[in-house]
Amino acid sequence: MAGGKTTGQVTWPLGPGAAAARSGPCEIHDGKPLGSRRRVGLRASCLTGAAALVLTAFPAAAQQGPTLNFQGVPGLIDMPGGAALPDAEVTAVTSYFGGITRTTGSFQFSPRITASFRYLSIRNWDRNLPPSEQDGYETYYDRSFDLRFLLLEESANLPAVTLGFQDFIGTGILSGEYLAATKEIMPRLRVTGGLGWGRLGARGALGSPFGSRPDIDFGEGGKPTFSQMFRGPMAPFGGVEWQASERLGLKVEYSSEGYDEEAGRRGVFERKSRFNFGAEYQITENVRLGGYYLYGSEFGASLQVALNPRRRPGNMGIQDAGPIPVRLRPSPERDAEAWSPSWADHPDSAAILRDNVAKYLEADGMRLEALTVSATHVQLRYRNLRYDAVGQSIGRAARILTHTLPASVETFELIPVVEGMPAASVSLRRSDVEALEHAPDAAAAMQARRGLADAGALPPGALTSTDLYPRFTWSIGPYARLGLFDPDEPVRGALGARLRARYDIAPGFVLSGSVTKNLVSNLDKQTRFFDSSSDLQRVRSETRLYDSKGDPALETLTMAWYAKPAADIYSRITVGYLERMFGGVSGEVLWKPATSRLGLGAELNYVQQRSFNQGLGFRDYSVVTGHVSAYYDLGAGYHAQIDVGRYLAEDWGTTLSLDREFANGWRVGAFATFTDVPSEAFGEGSFDKGIRVSIPVTWVLGTPTRNVQTATIRPLTRDGGARLEVDGRLYETVRGYHQGGIDGQWGRFWR
Repeated sequence: MAGGKTTGQVTWPLGPGAAAARSGPCEIHDGKPLGSRRRVGLRASCLTGAAALVLTAFPAAAQQGPTLNFQGVPGLIDMPGGAALPDAEVTAVTSYFGGITRTTGSFQFSPRITASFRYLSIRNWDRNLPPSEQDGYETYYDRSFDLRFLLLEESANLPAVTLGFQDFIGTGILSGEYLAATKEIMPRLRVTGGLGWGRLGARGALGSPFGSRPDIDFGEGGKPTFSQMFRGPMAPFGGVEWQASERLGLKVEYSSEGYDEEAGRRGVFERKSRFNFGAEYQITENVRLGGYYLYGSEFGASLQVALNPRRRPGNMGIQDAGPIPVRLRPSPERDAEAWSPSWADHPDSAAILRDNVAKYLEADGMRLEALTVSATHVQLRYRNLRYDAVGQSIGRAARILTHTLPASVETFELIPVVEGMPAASVSLRRSDVEALEHAPDAAAAMQARRGLADAGALPPGALTSTDLYPRFTWSIGPYARLGLFDPDEPVRGALGARLRARYDIAPGFVLSGSVTKNLVSNLDKQTRFFDSSSDLQRVRSETRLYDSKGDPALETLTMAWYAKPAADIYSRITVGYLERMFGGVSGEVLWKPATSRLGLGAELNYVQQRSFNQGLGFRDYSVVTGHVSAYYDLGAGYHAQIDVGRYLAEDWGTTLSLDREFANGWRVGAFATFTDVPSEAFGEGSFDKGIRVSIPVTWVLGTPTRNVQTATIRPLTRDGGARLEVDGRLYETVRGYHQGGIDGQWGRFWR
């Protein structure tokens, strides 16, 4: 991660996916535009993958959590503070002073853990050095990760105390550790004090209580700097923050940051004082703007944006037509004929009921797959096309059955079907649906009486939909790709159009593909990875050639077969052009009981590298790759995954992933891959790692849709630890229909 050597990227895997449609919110489906609503706090622009979020007006309000410093973490101006963000908060901060620009994204991963990723640029890096000492960078770039741990929450008598690690994974050039405390000593007045090491111990040191700090030896970068932690000079810092009004805040701080390299040897700016002053204005509930005077010589500015996945912008709800009310049956005493099971003996009754149920489902954004009905029991297999909450689709399907089935049918068995596979069986008593619709805490009461089990094979005598297969659908919409962290141009991108088509041949058999055409792009101008010195097979580092020669591009073209061959077992075989760089055959099997937190899977692929023009041709490199995987729902929305196997560059290793998911579909996580490739062979960064964020379009637009936009951010993209990006992997396809996914969104059962 040394300054200015390589690039990374943000990608949106938007293939014709399985569990959730991944099309953009402004696409056109079957010739009809998808609507959007006014006055949403954040709305996705018509860039596939929500490449841009456009801020719109909110009523002004005080910020919900602590203010953020120039490093993008809770604090004063350039110094950190002791408070933590509100749980689950996502923030983005851009700050500038003295030729130094920092852009930081932070996430409150748990109530006590904050994780941050930062991109730094320093202009005029070599300007004041003699040629023999110059590094060759007009502008120096660096990436770094931070971790903060809240040790003590603020109380009436005690401050909030945080232990922080700045640039603990990176080059270590910006590394520093600190212990900070923050306390509100009177309304609107907060005081912060702390001790810093490393970068934060450079001025006013009190000594080196834990020994000297070793010299930086970052090698290829990207590794934790354990040997430096809490070593070297220790210095105090502190300051005061006064919220002068609901919108205006004032800050004063005493800084222990020395900027020895920037303000010293390189003379990027002049450091005359240890004191900094600032004023910040809360523009909206989510946006804060600041202006500052720093180090006695420089003016600076910052923009802070804060969002919380648990709270839609403006605290607005989901706008949707209400469900049909539950239809109550007459009492058996008053209408015994209505309860008679004799209707089941009529040869046409099942077909009539199937057609009636199908019409109701279609009007509510769902499709009937199959119906099996007897005098007392119904099994409905349906496909949910609209609702991001599985519990909401189950609740609406149950209401529909109360309107369409005879009174003698008491047991409802509802089976969501995804990619032709029955995902789970949810059993409800009709009498519970009737009794609990208006009961206090009705969703929890229904959940307690609900049954959940594996969905078996299609019963004999089931009536399938008459018009579901074969079915052809298509969409055309905007397409966007971003390339980040190229020192020659830190932000690159491409905008264009993507055409998708899908042909559902029979249950589980899907022919699909997508084609892209750029309208504007500068992604082909990057050269850093093309000149990579890595000895590994170039399976990802030649992305520039795919960007420059693949326009228009056949993005994917696959035939997939999904099946459920046995109880709790799911399978997938996909053949074709699997992704923009590889094509071949991918096979997968997954064991995942509907009520278990544990899932186990195995995947095996034989793939060949595609031609740079992303047409029908291939290059001469082929590889067998695959993994065995374990998935575990840790509870409270946390999910862990471990994958062990062989990667695209023929390296062997392990990928560890940890994600946090919210009931509304937001998901934020991180991953790291460690293989048998030494860091010197891997290149800058030492190993593959990144952050991924998934945002449900429903949260953005406020209208029901299953569309989810996912961005994967890598500090850099290299060849080691690269995995095939095949679409429709089984765990992500089915897990939302199992107990963890259903329970997380069951609160929308009656909506």
